[in-house]
Amino acid sequence: MKTDLSEKLFAKAQTLFPGGVNSPVRAFKGVGGTPRFIARGRGSHMFDVDGNDYVDYVLSWGPLIVGHCHPDVMREVQDAMKDGSSYGAPSPREIQLAELVRERMPWVEKMRFVSSGTEATTSAIRVARGFTGRDDVLKFDGCYHGAGDTLLVKAGSGVETLGLPDSPGVPADLAKHTLTLPYNDVAAVERLFAERGAKIAAVIVEPVVGNMGVLVPRPGYLAALLDVCRRHGALLIVDEVMTGFRVSSGGACGLYGVRPDLVTFGKVIGAGLPVGAFGGRADVMDRVAPAGPIYQAGTLSGNPMAMAAGWATLKLMTTGAYEKLERLSAALADGLVAAAAEAKVPVQVNRVGSMLTVFFSEKPVFDAASARACSAKRFGAFFHALLENGVYFPPSQFEAAFLSTAHTEDDVQATLRAARLAFAAAAQV
Repeated sequence: MKTDLSEKLFAKAQTLFPGGVNSPVRAFKGVGGTPRFIARGRGSHMFDVDGNDYVDYVLSWGPLIVGHCHPDVMREVQDAMKDGSSYGAPSPREIQLAELVRERMPWVEKMRFVSSGTEATTSAIRVARGFTGRDDVLKFDGCYHGAGDTLLVKAGSGVETLGLPDSPGVPADLAKHTLTLPYNDVAAVERLFAERGAKIAAVIVEPVVGNMGVLVPRPGYLAALLDVCRRHGALLIVDEVMTGFRVSSGGACGLYGVRPDLVTFGKVIGAGLPVGAFGGRADVMDRVAPAGPIYQAGTLSGNPMAMAAGWATLKLMTTGAYEKLERLSAALADGLVAAAAEAKVPVQVNRVGSMLTVFFSEKPVFDAASARACSAKRFGAFFHALLENGVYFPPSQFEAAFLSTAHTEDDVQATLRAARLAFAAAAQV
């Protein structure tokens, strides 16, 4: 597989960008080697600048649930672009997408569109603090909620990949208001609230963690978090930036039957364009400016092209589309387990809907500690063998892989053929 042009571009990029990239995980630090520079994507495939063809399981880190360049999505975006790229004023497309979001998630009574998932989560935290009059926020070890200062405490994703437990530049006075506990441990939450519940404004959680790899909530875990919050007057913020409209039509909240106070979105609702949103209870959202005193604003919020892309994508995500995703995702997960067994490599394949992770571990992986105990070296060998055989998986043990409705049974079978070679390579580590 040729990588000459990617290597030249990466060398040039390192003179222009920190680490040669504009988002850390792209640098391949977690697996080694040179990142591939992508020229284009079509359907379930990406093509790099050297002409290599990959079955893509990164999908822009989740947004492309209908694949690259779906004609319906491209048509809506192009139509919107012809009318103007940005107005700095309301447009009908904002209402169009918001109505579709609320139709599928009726617990989102009112919402505010923003331009990124980070903006959504940091805004939701501000709203929770303003609504409750409290300062402390509880998050969970390994959950990543974007790059806002408050939330870069025991975060996952790129922070985990690079081995940085926290980030320099986050003031200690600010970080002290971010409390952390292990994911999936209800008893620890109960103890903390018994001690400090009157000071906690909100609990924020990835309902299915995607930023330590996929961690699945234990039965009743999310409902228990909501119950604790209700008893102590805190708000529950469910971060569905990754899971929203991906794991089901109603997101993880719909899948697990939880009606939180606030929800954050990104990814799928923009179909690859920069977008995010936060919303929830009307009485909470009515405290947001200009309806209320809690300030939040964004020049590009509700961007018409992003609204068009999100609306077109959600319209494509029918019951049949989710059924196809479930069928293909289950076939891939089952096939990966079988291929690992053939190679006598112990793995755990965690999956919810169309997101999954292959953990190189003999033991179940259910929280940050068990994820960190997995073999990142074996994952690196596995990743590179997949890449050499035309399969693009996330370049980190601590990230989720995704499927799209553009993936086919042939894609899955090609991936499993590559996986047999990849597990054999991992076995040598």
